[in-house]
Amino acid sequence: MASLKAIRKRIASVKNTQKITKAMKMVSAAKLRRAQDAATNARAYAEKLSELMRQVAASMSDTPHPLLQRRERAVGRVDLLLITADRGLCGAYNSNLIRRAEQLLADHGRERVHVTFVGRRGFDYFKKRGVVIADKHINLFGGPDLALARRLADHLANEYAEEKTDAVFVLYSHFRSALSQVPTVEQLLPIVPAAVSPEGVREYVVEPDAATLLDRLLHQYVRVLVHRAFLEAQASEHAARMTAMDSATSNAADMIDRLTLEMNRARQAAITKELMEIVSGAEALKG
Repeated sequence: MASLKAIRKRIASVKNTQKITKAMKMVSAAKLRRAQDAATNARAYAEKLSELMRQVAASMSDTPHPLLQRRERAVGRVDLLLITADRGLCGAYNSNLIRRAEQLLADHGRERVHVTFVGRRGFDYFKKRGVVIADKHINLFGGPDLALARRLADHLANEYAEEKTDAVFVLYSHFRSALSQVPTVEQLLPIVPAAVSPEGVREYVVEPDAATLLDRLLHQYVRVLVHRAFLEAQASEHAARMTAMDSATSNAADMIDRLTLEMNRARQAAITKELMEIVSGAEALKG
């Protein structure tokens, strides 16, 4: 059994850790509310933009846009935008994304996939595992923002339009609830708009022309998808960290209870030992 002093020191250490995990949980909970609202609003905007894009694309199906065209040749290069966290202490959030990325690499061929990393955890894992690194954006204090989403989306769209890549995917954690975040792969390019029935096509008056409008809509749509993935990832990260810190705080409380019980037993054993020594000494004096 450990000494009474050692147990008291360990209890104090666990209590200090518990204060830290509780504070981190509260911070993540406050950030989660804002991130959840932003992700929810982005979903609604993306849906409306997608509806408008489908309508315009259906009205000019005879002249397909480069971002809508599938490659007739066999798929060669594939680009993957992998969004992970810069920090840990968020449970299985990063490991689940990395596991899903490994699966995608195996499906498409490791040597054919060019990966753009957003977040240090994914980059640190793959940098020594034979992955083609196209770009990296790490140590993003405050998380990836709209400006980065715009730059990445425009770059990937240009790469696809110039036929430097045959498909573009984004892998991020989709936020469902504070307890559920799902690693999700979405195809960014080529864009596959949902089919619109002939009677469902609406007539729009556009300026300067439909082709220019469609071009702007498609580029904006790719930007919105990337930005929405950023927002979903941030909400998922805060939720995962809040849950992990809540579990850590509860585990610390359980550990404090066990150590307190152990301390009481050690103290009782020490008192019993002292009493026995006193009694033995008194018996010796009588003898």
